[in-house]
Amino acid sequence: MLKKTKVKNTAAKKTGSLAKHAELVRPRRSAEVILNRIVHAAAEEFKRCGYAGTTTAAIARAADVTQAQLFRYFDSKSDIFLETIFKPLDQQLMNFIDQYKPNIGDSAKRRRSAGQYTKALQHFISENAGMLTSLVVAQIYDSGAAHGVAKIRSLAAYFDHGASMMKCQIQGKARVDPRIMVRLSFIAVLGTVMFKNWIFPEELAQDEELESALTIFIMEGVGANGPR
Repeated sequence: MLKKTKVKNTAAKKTGSLAKHAELVRPRRSAEVILNRIVHAAAEEFKRCGYAGTTTAAIARAADVTQAQLFRYFDSKSDIFLETIFKPLDQQLMNFIDQYKPNIGDSAKRRRSAGQYTKALQHFISENAGMLTSLVVAQIYDSGAAHGVAKIRSLAAYFDHGASMMKCQIQGKARVDPRIMVRLSFIAVLGTVMFKNWIFPEELAQDEELESALTIFIMEGVGANGPR
């Protein structure tokens, strides 16, 4: 019996040693890679289990990181939740900017591209309306949430990238600060999509008409910084 116990203990030590060795030899992952893994895993967990049913432990397991690593990037589950909403939005904008760059010198193509992006933004917000509604509710009941939204990394990055893109179109001094314009454009789309059923009765406008009207509204607003 004693021999069997010794064999088991020896096997356990070897297994632990191998696991530790595997952890040591695993290639070091950059901060960006770890962050992306956490956000991607969190998005899947929130979709599958909802906000209440998702735990940071489950997110860490799915991302193949420790909870200690997770909390180096996020203070709480709610912070992770907010980041999962807006990181894909910023990535969508960056993809658009890459396609948009060749059109900077052509005003007609530039306007058409910007209109296409406005429509894409409407679709993105529509697809994530449920998560965004949770965000709005959180702000209503949490007095500190408004300050938290201002600190969401991906949303801040989205606004910075959008403002930079707008600056490329401006000749001379801007009538409206691009940093303000990009936020006004975003909130116009966000409000219209999320409160569409409250504000726009079906007999007033169909979805296609409303989408077109919103695109024109934003494009005319952005055009305020164009040549006069």
